[in-house]
Amino acid sequence: MVFLCSAREIDRLILRDEPFGMVTQPIRPAPARKRDVIGFVRALRASRRIARRAISRANPRAVLGLGGFAAWPGVRFAAHAGYRTGMLNPDVAPGKANRRLAPDVAAIFSQFEATADYFADVAPGLVQVTGCPVRSELIAGDRDEAIRAFGLDGSRKTLLVFGGSQAASTLNEALPLLTRQLGQAVEQWQVLAIVGEGFTPAGPIDDPAQAAMPLRYLPYCHRMELAYAVADLTLCRAGASTMAELAATGTPAVLVPYPYHADDHQRLNAEAFQAAGAGLICTDATEAATNVATLKQVLLPLLKDAGRLASMAAAAAELAQPNAARLVAEWLAAGSVATGESDAKENPQREAITLK
Repeated sequence: MVFLCSAREIDRLILRDEPFGMVTQPIRPAPARKRDVIGFVRALRASRRIARRAISRANPRAVLGLGGFAAWPGVRFAAHAGYRTGMLNPDVAPGKANRRLAPDVAAIFSQFEATADYFADVAPGLVQVTGCPVRSELIAGDRDEAIRAFGLDGSRKTLLVFGGSQAASTLNEALPLLTRQLGQAVEQWQVLAIVGEGFTPAGPIDDPAQAAMPLRYLPYCHRMELAYAVADLTLCRAGASTMAELAATGTPAVLVPYPYHADDHQRLNAEAFQAAGAGLICTDATEAATNVATLKQVLLPLLKDAGRLASMAAAAAELAQPNAARLVAEWLAAGSVATGESDAKENPQREAITLK
């Protein structure tokens, strides 16, 4: 399998320990300012050449777009060159790239029923609700191993905090004061926070041996199966992959949707989770003090209510779609999930190219 990625550092971090090929493109998001248009066009043209060369060289059995802006050059070329091409749209609402690519693909895979409504005008009938694929090892984490790996206290419950692949500065900045206030009201909890590369906490970190609610920082976590295994509750963003992982692992969540997307798509994802009884939504604020107050109001009752956490965990597990990866792979390799009709290219051993 070969990934065509952007030049962002997070792409390299995610794939550096994986046995996959990686091709970097200079592609960047569509610019908001006129002065950035020329650079964007140059990067797009260069990315088209890179994608065309990579796909032609690999001659893949199928090409799958994963919904990000980096998928644009490869999906367009693959579709027009006659390769079997599909697209993953894991959020409720599609972004600009997926909306524009939709007429070029043969299938759109989603984890939400409501997604079909967003494509009704540009790609009617193409949405298949398969779920969002997650790594199989994600559900195989062991709590005891996690306790040892992260240096946690096995007698405490754990609040896992993370902001997605690129972290969330507003959550990070609220954590020291939030944990002190929560620790004064709740016993036997600890916090494991994945804060991103380069984040430096403001103020001292409590001594785990003395703090009422110990706080452990990780810059990045390559073993998310262990993080989920030890989590009794999560505080996190509401990106599509996160939602799929929470469901797959049956993890209850307080969801803080990223507030600056124009289409507010993370809130739509979070609303689906909340409607199922698997999570609660808390609005993000730009000031740490405001976030501390709102997060404390939502978190405190949950940390004291083991019964409610258990019911939320069960509701999250009900949302899991464990066959997502298999269904998407079967369509890419052989034919439509719905009909099984095959239009794959003649060499069954060819690999897939995946575009982020």
